[in-house]
Amino acid sequence: MSVNYVTFAALLCASAPAAGQEIQQSRQDAWWTGPMLAPNAATLPQGHALIEPYLFDIISKGSFDSSGNRQPTATAHELGSLTYMLYGLTNEVTVGLIPRFLYSLPADAPSSSGVGIGDLTLQLGYGLAHYHDGGHTPDISLVLQETLPTGPYDRLSRASDGTGAGAWTTSVNLYLQDYFWMPNGRILRGRLDLTYGFSSSVSVHDASVYGTGNGFSGHASPGDSFTADAAAEYSVTRSWVLALDVVYQHNDSTHLTGTAPAPPGTAGGGQIDQQSGPSWSIAFAPAIEYNWNSRIGALLGVRIIEIGRNTSATVTPAIALNMVF
Repeated sequence: MSVNYVTFAALLCASAPAAGQEIQQSRQDAWWTGPMLAPNAATLPQGHALIEPYLFDIISKGSFDSSGNRQPTATAHELGSLTYMLYGLTNEVTVGLIPRFLYSLPADAPSSSGVGIGDLTLQLGYGLAHYHDGGHTPDISLVLQETLPTGPYDRLSRASDGTGAGAWTTSVNLYLQDYFWMPNGRILRGRLDLTYGFSSSVSVHDASVYGTGNGFSGHASPGDSFTADAAAEYSVTRSWVLALDVVYQHNDSTHLTGTAPAPPGTAGGGQIDQQSGPSWSIAFAPAIEYNWNSRIGALLGVRIIEIGRNTSATVTPAIALNMVF
């Protein structure tokens, strides 16, 4: 999937005011879905709900070693969906959940036996500050997330059936959002989202998402993670928006310990004590938004990871529908 930058340029030119005009776009004239990856820092008004389903395909065509060298791999796909389901409990408090479903097609192994349920995230957000026209304070929210280990992760009959991590993961998020008027009067909406996550230790048996095989018994301790997402949306027209996320993610090493049976023809078993090593990546996610009105819009985008260490090189096309009620 590629992004048509010629179309982007044409839309940008069409949005520029004629010479001598000084037209400043109002916020009411700008409709948004939000960029592909960065969540909204503004809490929902009391009694309102947001539903935003995503469909995506994580396409893996390579991997980066610990030195950042890219190694080609056979193409693999991971089809999935996730849905933001949020509700404004009060004007300051938004609650919600994010269910996930996955289906894997590895390059050289059997595909998933069926669509699997992934880990479920519960969310609680509190608005610390709100943007007002004429003011200088951005939207700021503190968001707590707890991801429940609802997806299968060990005792797998096939590796592609693993759709979860098995861990309870807590994430602390700080979201910011502000508005900027460009020289041509159009609005650029910016977001900065910072996330720190940490997970519980996991009991692991047999084949698992941690790369263990049948007969293994032990524990995995996923490393902490940090993510910084800087995003911008440019209101080309009331309905059309261009968006871009730039995301840095760092994961600490995952520690795996336990015992595994000896290979066939050998005596005794083996003690396992492994570190995955830390990893990081930089992702770019350009997208196009189309909004039918201020409450319903669609997004088409792609996330590209071509910079990193100890991680996969992926291209992830995605489509989303944003609905506010």
